[in-house]
Amino acid sequence: MALGVESAPSRFSDRVQRFLERVEHRVARSPPEREAAFRLRYESYARNGLLRPRADGRIYDPPYDDAPNTWITTTFVDGELAGTTRVNLGAREDAILPSLQVYPDVIAPRLRAGQVIVEFTRLAARLSLSSLYSELAYIIMRPAYLAADHFDADLAVATPRAEHVAFYHRVFAGEVLCPPRDYPGLTVKLACMGANYRSVRQNIEARYPFYKSTLAEREALFGPRHSGFESHARMKRSGGGFPERLGAALARSG
Repeated sequence: MALGVESAPSRFSDRVQRFLERVEHRVARSPPEREAAFRLRYESYARNGLLRPRADGRIYDPPYDDAPNTWITTTFVDGELAGTTRVNLGAREDAILPSLQVYPDVIAPRLRAGQVIVEFTRLAARLSLSSLYSELAYIIMRPAYLAADHFDADLAVATPRAEHVAFYHRVFAGEVLCPPRDYPGLTVKLACMGANYRSVRQNIEARYPFYKSTLAEREALFGPRHSGFESHARMKRSGGGFPERLGAALARSG
């Protein structure tokens, strides 16, 4: 998916804000909804030459798509499936995060230090719509941004291709944590980028107001904010332990 460059942020943001009125974010929960996301991933990746042809015509990663800390988000424009992004949440060393497989030396120390990580991967857009709407890339990533807010993330992680690193730096203030490495199942290398969410949030939302959200919108996607998770975040930052009720809270919200 091509990631455009906006020349006038305020006018661009106004246009995206208007475009957002035609957009609905959902979480794919039923088998048909999930299958549509898996097939859109393949369609997008294949058209961009990121993988070898596969007979099943889908990208499904059981360890990460089926984990209790996973939300497969979908974005609809005028009722048509336009894009998808997978969100994974990690809060301890045994977290199920795609980045731990490829960049363990980068991610594991941050989890050991008690950081709460929201990772978004498997970004895909329908070509027929992305060619019409330059705003689409920003909108498809919006649920992941909302997840970082909802779960009070310390670190937001993404794994873009080298040619998209500048976009993630400009829009999300992401920094390269690791240069591109081989990535399982793909024919291209991906970098690991991260942003200290709480430090960059104010600037991002000032430049791109369409990333603002209400608690109701976030809860509609990710479930109620659980005191267990918030207690966990506070305890980890103060050197405390991991409350077992966080696991149950994640299971309920998934």
